[in-house]
Amino acid sequence: MRIQFDRARWAQDGDGFWLSLRTRASEQAKMFLDDMQNGKLYDAEIKIHREKRSLDANAYAWLLMDKLASKLHISPEEIYRLYIHDVAGNFVIQPVREDMIERWDKIWCSGHVGRMTDDLGECKHTPGYHNIRCYLGSSDYDSAQMSRLIELIVDDCKAQGIQTDTPEEIAKREALWT
Repeated sequence: MRIQFDRARWAQDGDGFWLSLRTRASEQAKMFLDDMQNGKLYDAEIKIHREKRSLDANAYAWLLMDKLASKLHISPEEIYRLYIHDVAGNFVIQPVREDMIERWDKIWCSGHVGRMTDDLGECKHTPGYHNIRCYLGSSDYDSAQMSRLIELIVDDCKAQGIQTDTPEEIAKREALWT
C-alpha cells in the first residue's frame, strides 16, 4: 500500500512510540487498518513525494540520444548507459553473497537497458558478501532525475552541433514533467 500525507506527529504511551500521519486518503487508511493482522511486523518507507516523469520526457530523451548516436557512430543504448552514472540518486547499494554476484547482476539488469551494477568490493562487516551498487534506469526516475538526464543530453547535443529545443521550449516541457 502507498499513501500520501502532508503532516505527521508522534506520541508515546504505555504501548510504545506512535507515528501518526495526516492523509486525505481516509478510506485507504481504514482499509489498511481493517486488514492489518495483530502480531505481524510491517515495513514502511517514508520519503518526499515526487511525481513520476511523463513518457514525453522519455521520448524526447531518446530522440536526442538517437541524434547523438548517429553523430558519434555508437548505439543509442550505449549513449544512454553513459549517462546513467551521472544522474544523482539513481542507485541503491545491495550486499550480495560473493558466489551470487553474477546471478544478481543478471536478475537486476534483465529487461532494463539502463540498469547496471558496480561491484564496490567486500562488505566491511559481512564476510563473504560484496557491496553492489545497483543503478536504476530512466524508467525508474522521478521528474527531477529525468530533467537532469535531459539536461546532460542537451549539453552534449549542443557540443556536437545537434539542434535541440530552445531553453524556453525545454522549460515548458519540464513544467509538464513536474
